[in-house]
Amino acid sequence: MAGRGDPPEGNPEGVPGGGEDEYRSVVFDESFVRAARLQEFSAQERMGEHAQAVRDRPGWESRGGGSRQAVMLVLLILLAFGTAIYLGVRNPYQPPTDRRAETTRTTLTRLAPQGRVPGGEPAQLFAHSPAAEYRTGASGINLPMAGRTTHFSEGQVVTALSIAKDYLVASSLEPDVLSGQTVRPARLLIDPDLLEQFDRSVESPLDDGRHAVAGWLVRFDPAKVVVADPAPRVQGTLHFVETDTDTLDVTTDHTFTYALRPASSGAGPTAQASLFTVHRQMHFRFDREDLRMHRAELLTSTVQAGPQVCGADTSGALRPMLAGELTSETGGPAVTDPYDSGRDAVSPLCGTLAPDAQPAL
Repeated sequence: MAGRGDPPEGNPEGVPGGGEDEYRSVVFDESFVRAARLQEFSAQERMGEHAQAVRDRPGWESRGGGSRQAVMLVLLILLAFGTAIYLGVRNPYQPPTDRRAETTRTTLTRLAPQGRVPGGEPAQLFAHSPAAEYRTGASGINLPMAGRTTHFSEGQVVTALSIAKDYLVASSLEPDVLSGQTVRPARLLIDPDLLEQFDRSVESPLDDGRHAVAGWLVRFDPAKVVVADPAPRVQGTLHFVETDTDTLDVTTDHTFTYALRPASSGAGPTAQASLFTVHRQMHFRFDREDLRMHRAELLTSTVQAGPQVCGADTSGALRPMLAGELTSETGGPAVTDPYDSGRDAVSPLCGTLAPDAQPAL
């Protein structure tokens, strides 16, 4: 006997569940219906002559709005791509090339005095020396008028000059650097590519044109001398030039004059002071990363310093001759004036300190 929902004759033979089960898995969702290309006419439309029961619906690919949007999207992508290429070609500020800093080259010339080293009080010595009109400390290191170059802005030029000045102050005027207690202020301003050379110069100094401490900074042996006046006298110049699209060079030419006394180990009278003069010419190089990180590449460092004994080992620290000391040796026919900052320092490893460079007492 057939059930309530079964056909009178039962299910067709050979078809399980009958015809209804055959289409039970077919689902006509909303998107399927919208995409159908056939649409039934309304009752009023079918009453017309030669009316058809259904009409064609345009498919999605034939709709003008979608095609126009696709074309516009392609055009925008092409325009953006072309603009990026154009700006990349026209942009003068290309990323800096990946290059390592060059090894620093150093030259140290010891200047031997002619006769005894003059002694006295620091103020008296300065007043009767070529440093009488020099400024004190960092105020003697003045930046020149800065302007933009072809590939560097005025701000970048000022930054390069300021880093060079900071290095001169850190390496020539910091009391703890002068006394040999630290090298950190100068080391912080050195390009990382040069730190190995710098550290070797400090830890194992050699007068080999690469690893003398005096090439990097001014340092005295605290067991021998102390700085008698905390404000050395300074004068000099800085110059800048763009060497290529990614590089600025700064050259410095400064004379530093220090008042020194012998290191005292007792309670006796204080010994007289004497003047010691250091003429430093330095060549710095800056790429864009150096400017951003506030550091410098030191290409060359040329130092003339006296009065010193020509045979003194100055690789680890300068060895000033103090008040009243006398040497009979001279460094050769060349008489060198460390106060003459208008010429290149190309002296031999030892020279004769010009008499006019000493205080006239």
